[in-house]
Amino acid sequence: MRVNKSLNNPYLPELATVQEIIQETANIRTLRISLDDKEKMSEFSFRPGQVGQLSVFGVGESTFVINSPPTRKDYLQFSIMRVGEVTQRIHQLNAGDQIGLRAPLGNGFQYEDMKGHDILFIGGGIGMAPLRTLLLYMIDNRRDYGDIMVLYGARSPKDLCYTYEFEEWKAGGVNLVLTIDSEFPGWKERVGFVPTVLSEESPSPHNCIAVVCGPPIMIKFVLFGLKELGFEDHQILTTLEKRMKCGIGVCGRCNTGSKYVCLDGPVFSYEQIRGMAQEL
Repeated sequence: MRVNKSLNNPYLPELATVQEIIQETANIRTLRISLDDKEKMSEFSFRPGQVGQLSVFGVGESTFVINSPPTRKDYLQFSIMRVGEVTQRIHQLNAGDQIGLRAPLGNGFQYEDMKGHDILFIGGGIGMAPLRTLLLYMIDNRRDYGDIMVLYGARSPKDLCYTYEFEEWKAGGVNLVLTIDSEFPGWKERVGFVPTVLSEESPSPHNCIAVVCGPPIMIKFVLFGLKELGFEDHQILTTLEKRMKCGIGVCGRCNTGSKYVCLDGPVFSYEQIRGMAQEL
């Protein structure tokens, strides 16, 4: 059994209060929460890519990436797609309601090692959530990084998250490429699947790190596309937080071979993933 001993009590959630709710899409909501203990909230620290377990008391808990950046500490942000009992109940919460939080859990993006590199973000739908935390961190530390490109796609404009931030991303020096799967009335950006648009854009792999998250089928073909463009395995990062269960290496439900997604991940390079079990 491998327990993360850095947590004082890894089983005990901190009490938190929902401060604001943003309806991103028909089935995705963003919660901005703060710990009820103001001292713990002010001292809370994490790395982009780390996750938290949100719990609805009497119902259960589930894993979500902390998608606000550590450079912005007014609240902790989580984006939740409604897919099951726990997420259904989270979607029923209102501002002022109380929730439990176990965080931070897992590893995060090694953003120190990414300094001086060009960064290519490739996201699909709710997969933009774990990319957002790293993207905003880099915008807040813009001089440390090279060119930043974001390729973000969804089925339709109604399925894109964080649309209210797109202008801020652009103002932060981000080349934002938006695409949807098929034609939509009034849509003026790209049309086509993310892997196709990636091939059309043909970003250079030179001194570049690609960070990918989205539906499994999108990731599969994006990886093929990146390899065709010349990206090496170590230049490609992704996150597998949806495979995490207990978050502390006890239940064993996220292990593959000798690796535990909750302890060794959820952020992995493609080089690491290729050495793991085929089900990944």
